[in-house]
Amino acid sequence: MEAAMGLMRRIPPKQSETALSALLSLLPQHSSDLLSQVDQPLQVLCDAECGKEFILCEYNRDADSYRSPWSNKYHPPLEDGSHPSPELRKLEIEANDIFAIYCDQYYEGGVSSVYMWEDENEGFVACFLIKKDGSMSGHGRRGYLQEGAWDAIHVIEVRQEEEIAHYSLTSTVMLSLTTNDESSGTFNLSGSIRRQMNMDLPVSEGHLCNMGRMIEEMESKLRNSLDQVYFGKTKEMVCTLRPPSELVQMKLPDS
Repeated sequence: MEAAMGLMRRIPPKQSETALSALLSLLPQHSSDLLSQVDQPLQVLCDAECGKEFILCEYNRDADSYRSPWSNKYHPPLEDGSHPSPELRKLEIEANDIFAIYCDQYYEGGVSSVYMWEDENEGFVACFLIKKDGSMSGHGRRGYLQEGAWDAIHVIEVRQEEEIAHYSLTSTVMLSLTTNDESSGTFNLSGSIRRQMNMDLPVSEGHLCNMGRMIEEMESKLRNSLDQVYFGKTKEMVCTLRPPSELVQMKLPDS
């Protein structure tokens, strides 16, 4: 199991679904652990009743159906599917409306979904999802990428004790992009990163404010890490192997 998880951490996100399927065939006894611990690129489905897209993941899945956060119904229909309590459902609706605005302002479009459910310790868990298709034919408003996807998964466990709540956030970002132009040719970059954060905060301003601040701070850290680890190192390697033409001309001796 440890070797399988190490392998999945090194697999490009675009190939993770194929790799996971192969591991499930090789390790059927660990299927539940693999499915719960391995994050895969997010998929999107349209809720025909509301005319809105929502994200599919393990957190809104019951059997082979997925619950829409907009209509609170399963697709395909499921009679005995699990649903959040009325109080938690009210918080879920508010979170989806707020997170849709966050997604549009920070990502310039994309699809967002928020799912909440009760846990066994008298608290609740919230999952905030964002999928941005940055390709020319997707949600990309600038059209620089031939293909591109940003999948963000934020899972927050909430435990409240009187006026203070403990928040445990686990965030995963999967990035893949492909460019294709005459100057650089075909270039592909992909990877994933996971981080955790724990905070104790007063609930006077509400859970959504606290969770929103944590997600905003975490996403900023994740973007900086991706920029330094993936883009920074890639630029360093490319410039070492293929120096820019301006630098080459400066080093040429005078004729």
